[in-house]
Amino acid sequence: MTDATGPATRWWWVRHAPVRGHEGRLYGSMDVDCDTSDTEAIRVLAARLPDDAVWVTSPLKRTAQTMAAICTATRTAVSEPIVEPDLAEQDFGRWQGLKWTDMQAADPKGYHTFWTDPTRSAPPGGESFAHLIARTRAVIERLTANHASQDIVSISHGGTIRAAVAVALGLDPAAAMVIAVDNLSLTRLDHVAAGLLRGHGGVWRVEGVNIPALDS
Repeated sequence: MTDATGPATRWWWVRHAPVRGHEGRLYGSMDVDCDTSDTEAIRVLAARLPDDAVWVTSPLKRTAQTMAAICTATRTAVSEPIVEPDLAEQDFGRWQGLKWTDMQAADPKGYHTFWTDPTRSAPPGGESFAHLIARTRAVIERLTANHASQDIVSISHGGTIRAAVAVALGLDPAAAMVIAVDNLSLTRLDHVAAGLLRGHGGVWRVEGVNIPALDS
């Protein structure tokens, strides 16, 4: 029983297609390509998305590549997608492109410091997951206000989508890290301006998290 009243702004969060060749390494905000060859998964995912929506990507090309593959599957085009710099994946600074064992060997003191509070500590030259939540929250609030009662499709990243769920559920950074976000999965979060439970239940309704395009 949600007792939701009034119109909702519907966020459709899609994690980009898989990145190949970086297994076991943190690629974070590196601008790497993704693999959109799984046309069946993309076709099924595309069929679930609304026809008339505001489209948003991060500035990293793997989100634009995934959006292009979705458009190919639906034989439509997105004329003016919004590119939001603050929806980029977490920046791991000097640790990007490395494996965890490499980080420990190169900077044992910094590595130890990071793991004392891994969601609030920032890697050298990078940002914390807590900071990612804060910048994701600011984008969500702005676009929800600017496109109230519309559908917003955001092609984004695992960390960013995890941050969006944290915003919706009021989770602290450590609690949010238990959320799985797979490639080409769909997460649906609705912002109900009038509130839930007659204003006593917040304004976010979670319709689904990490919904796979295809059954495994």
